[in-house]
Amino acid sequence: MSNDKEDVLDLYKVMASISMEEDMENFLNDLCTCKEIESMAQRVKAAKMLLKGETYDEIIKKTNISSATLSRVSKCVKYGKGYKNTLKKKD
Repeated sequence: MSNDKEDVLDLYKVMASISMEEDMENFLNDLCTCKEIESMAQRVKAAKMLLKGETYDEIIKKTNISSATLSRVSKCVKYGKGYKNTLKKKD
């Protein structure tokens, strides 16, 4: 396994070990820029809206997400496991 892959797996382990919301907030604030966090939050919001059946037009109006990013989120919601598995646990 390459060192880069090990580093990524270590990141996943570190994030999975964080159970408190405040600890995750502090970690992400140290790890990411404000813009990166806002972009991730926007994608999660769009994914939740897609899972509720909202249209692309509704989502773009409510989130200002680009159509390209929304298309990627939509593909991940349809064919991926992350959004569906994680966000359905929260409902």
